[in-house]
Amino acid sequence: MKKIVELTIPKMGESINEVKILNWLKKEGDFIKEEESILEVSTDKVDTEIPSLFEGKIIKIISKKGDIVQIGNPIAKIETNDSDDFNNEDPIQLADELFNDAIKDFSSDDKKIIDQKNDHETNHFFSPLVLNIAKEENISIQELEKINGSGKENRITKLDLMKYLDLKNSKTKNKKLKSNDNERIIEPDRVRKLIAEKMVDSKKISPHVTSFVDCDITKQIKDRSSIKNSFLKKHRIPLSINSIFIYALCRAIKKFPMINISYINEKIIMKKNINIGLAVALDDGNLIVPILKNVQNLTFIEINKKVNDLIVRARENKLIPDELTEGTYTMSNIGSFHNLMGTPIILQPQVAIMAFGEIKKTPSVVERKNKDEIQIRHKLILSHSYDHRVVDGALGGKFAERVSKTIKKMNLKKLIKL
Repeated sequence: MKKIVELTIPKMGESINEVKILNWLKKEGDFIKEEESILEVSTDKVDTEIPSLFEGKIIKIISKKGDIVQIGNPIAKIETNDSDDFNNEDPIQLADELFNDAIKDFSSDDKKIIDQKNDHETNHFFSPLVLNIAKEENISIQELEKINGSGKENRITKLDLMKYLDLKNSKTKNKKLKSNDNERIIEPDRVRKLIAEKMVDSKKISPHVTSFVDCDITKQIKDRSSIKNSFLKKHRIPLSINSIFIYALCRAIKKFPMINISYINEKIIMKKNINIGLAVALDDGNLIVPILKNVQNLTFIEINKKVNDLIVRARENKLIPDELTEGTYTMSNIGSFHNLMGTPIILQPQVAIMAFGEIKKTPSVVERKNKDEIQIRHKLILSHSYDHRVVDGALGGKFAERVSKTIKKMNLKKLIKL
């Protein structure tokens, strides 16, 4: 017995809510096998292929090339030979039941708003999700009825409503935005818009505090300079300064595990694994943060290998979605742009982030047993931003100090066994 099933956009990882369809690898009428790649999509983090969960014939492609599709939304219909009849329920009746379940926990004020919006007689069905969004955006039933729906029986989907709101807001913004002869208006790309949105959300969610610590890295710079050529010859990859930073961060997190947490719904979630994100600047001016997972189980050489690999593939757009999710702490090497220090913004739902400034030769007072000396030292500034809801100044400051001391005491030659 043949059955029609819907192929949907699968979950792509933490914080990824939508994708852009780049290209269909199959067309209507094509036969596909289970787990065969069917289309290419782009997220705010990476481009990737989506496999089919079913075997059968594509009878309808719902979402076209260039469409923005929410995670979980259908993109195609497939005719299969599966005989399981998993859904004989009437869709209208089921939707009504979902609506009743959705509003049972609403406050009395919320119910009044929904009731008032539905006082207007209508022959249209609106899902609880669409009604919720409409209520939050102050969209009336009358206005909802004017939106063209792409769902079954022309029903309005969440994506339909979001596109309508985007167009409505765009028209409003364009009316207000004017430029003179000395200005040029540039439309930012989708990735830049998503980065902007996430950064604003993070500042709204977390009260940011930043501590600064001076870090002496003289010994590591000298050791790295003396062994980098032999290291490259032996391992065929450079000895990255970022590996030193990540190794020190991991050691400090082990000492202060309350930095390796998330704060969600007024609950602290402690993370067993240490997954450190490394901010990488791309040639197009955007930013991507690949994740080194389970750093606590890696040797220094393994960390260095993964750091080099992730940076290269990030700049070649060859990362997979899994390499961009589940980060528990993030670092940014702003020193590569000759920045002394910064106030980095936390990547939600993490609670802290550290920026490593430019390494500079600095005249410093060095304490000796009998007298103080002025020496030329290699130093940098660590900028540690943290969420003051759950990380107080004592913890945030002590953690930064621990990272600095760990870097200073590292023995590179011992770690790489030269």
